[in-house]
Amino acid sequence: MKTKYQVIFDDIKSNILSGAYNVGEQIPTESALQDMYNVSRQTVRKAILELSNEGFLRSEKGSGTYVSNQFRSKSGGSSNTKTIGVITTYISDYIFPSIIRGIEGRLNEDNYSLLLASTNNDVAQEKKALEMMLSFGVEGLIIEPTKSNLYNPNIAYYLSFKEQDVPFIMINAYYEELEVPFFCLDDVQSSYLATKELISKGHTQIGIIAKMDDLQGKYRMKGYIKALGEAKLRFHPEQVLSFDTETKHELSANLKNFLSENREVLTAIVCYNDEVGLEAVNVCRQLDIAIPGDLSIIGQDNSYIAKNASIKLTTLTHPQEQMGRDAAEWVIKKLQGKKDLRSSTYYQPVLIQGETVRALE
Repeated sequence: MKTKYQVIFDDIKSNILSGAYNVGEQIPTESALQDMYNVSRQTVRKAILELSNEGFLRSEKGSGTYVSNQFRSKSGGSSNTKTIGVITTYISDYIFPSIIRGIEGRLNEDNYSLLLASTNNDVAQEKKALEMMLSFGVEGLIIEPTKSNLYNPNIAYYLSFKEQDVPFIMINAYYEELEVPFFCLDDVQSSYLATKELISKGHTQIGIIAKMDDLQGKYRMKGYIKALGEAKLRFHPEQVLSFDTETKHELSANLKNFLSENREVLTAIVCYNDEVGLEAVNVCRQLDIAIPGDLSIIGQDNSYIAKNASIKLTTLTHPQEQMGRDAAEWVIKKLQGKKDLRSSTYYQPVLIQGETVRALE
């Protein structure tokens, strides 16, 4: 649990970094802060002193305490750091090592260093990561949004980067409430192709496992619905299993219930990604559902786990390392003053045949 002094310190620092307090603006008086936080004057002074030592505040005798931007030079971040910040939801899992490898490879070519943070798809951790990047004074930023299909409470931090002319680009998704450049897989097309492949093999009862707090999940659901509509197949809500970051740990149990309940109906499922696809394969083995004899499964993203699994998952491509490289290239060109850079890029997925889909008789 935070001490009272730490709460004041963190709140004022957050207000400065998010732009709620502007450089040169006077912060509330010590008396006002005492009342706001219900603390002693000594506690307030301790927080102000530390914020001043770190370059976030400056005090003028007889006048008051004002917001300073000296923290940037103190962190080594005000001039030519040659450091690019990278914020992803995860670092060591799934496709993220490949994306980061692409970013790092391109940055190294121009002697940029990389400051890396992850959010675990949690907005509170994203806030901390953004504050770290602002405090350090990175020259540019590459971000994978956190819970991109939900309202994000950290938008003010992104606006702070814009106000400071720090270029940033988003990968895998973007915040729809921001005008922001991005590099994304065409997620609608990915799920559309997956569903269309199953339909072409004679499947008409096709379920989907969808993660709904990320924009990728929303668009992959859209591609699934689009393919069903084109084929004049009915959309069945009961053939959809949705989950989010908080319920992901329950996915195995929920899959077991879902597949048991739909065992006599479903002949195929489209999965949010390869990780979910392989979880579905494992659950099917527990339930004695043969793959692909009883149920066809398609993953998405062509991840290393799909390539190394005991059964070769039918999946769709994701640019991974290329996306990381392209995002780093965009930031470098922006810093070099290049104009007319693309504001949006969609990579087109390609189906990769595996062992988890069969044609119905």
